[in-house]
Amino acid sequence: MREIPATLSPRDPPTRDCCRRAPTSEMLHAFGQFNRGEYWNQHETLELVWRAEPDSTIRNFYKGILQIGVGFHHLRNGNYTGVIKVLGRGINYLEPYAPECYGVDVARLIDEASEVYWNVYDLGADRIGELKDQALPRVYLTKNSGD
Repeated sequence: MREIPATLSPRDPPTRDCCRRAPTSEMLHAFGQFNRGEYWNQHETLELVWRAEPDSTIRNFYKGILQIGVGFHHLRNGNYTGVIKVLGRGINYLEPYAPECYGVDVARLIDEASEVYWNVYDLGADRIGELKDQALPRVYLTKNSGD
């Protein structure tokens, strides 16, 4: 698979300890919103979680999922530039947390979101509408999610 151009580097690399926690009820609510295609709502929910998080090593995890969802929101609205910028940034934010964090199958979300990214990139701005109604990736929880 092709690599998403790097747009950032995390200020604080994650530790595996921060990823061993079970997802909170707020996170599960946001993941449900994401999986129902309520991408803007999941953004609002995860932004509250991210801003309240005292552990700087996990904030980019929230931002990664949040921005992947916003990238999908842009796809639904036919905003090519928004998809490429925000979806790519979200994928980059999540990479240090793979393969799993907070019970989320991060590797799968990265792989599936990257496929969407490259489909959009290859079609270009003039043909983005062809992907507007495609099924989009979901947030999958692993057996270790605490649920």
